Amino acid sequence: MPGLRVVLDTNVLLSGIAYINGIPGRIVTAWRSGGIDVVLSRYILDELVRVLPRLNRITLSETEIRDLADSFMFLAETVEPVMPDENIRDRADAPVLGTLLAAKADYLITGDKDLLALAEKYPIVTPAAFWQRHGI
Repeated sequence: MPGLRVVLDTNVLLSGIAYINGIPGRIVTAWRSGGIDVVLSRYILDELVRVLPRLNRITLSETEIRDLADSFMFLAETVEPVMPDENIRDRADAPVLGTLLAAKADYLITGDKDLLALAEKYPIVTPAAFWQRHGI
């Protein structure tokens, strides 16, 4: 799958960190081992830093969480989101869709129902659908 460019939504990153044996965990592992190319935005990384401390499964300090996000920034290509003209049910998802647009990625992988509602117009898939098509 090298050369396959994907945007991982925050919920996929969170699930991948918290549940390493689940499908999101396999996707994150494939990325970290060079199996896929991931594109992120500062928005997604900042959301990760904000939400990760709320997960009871994660026992990382604030500094460790920031270091993790920084390491992701070095492992991934980062882009500035292009704000879409699309009418999105949850406007907070606009920068995530904008990351897909700026990255010109093959997929946005997400579990967010508001983004998945746009799958007929954009290459947006669930982790399970992505893994079924491209899993290693």
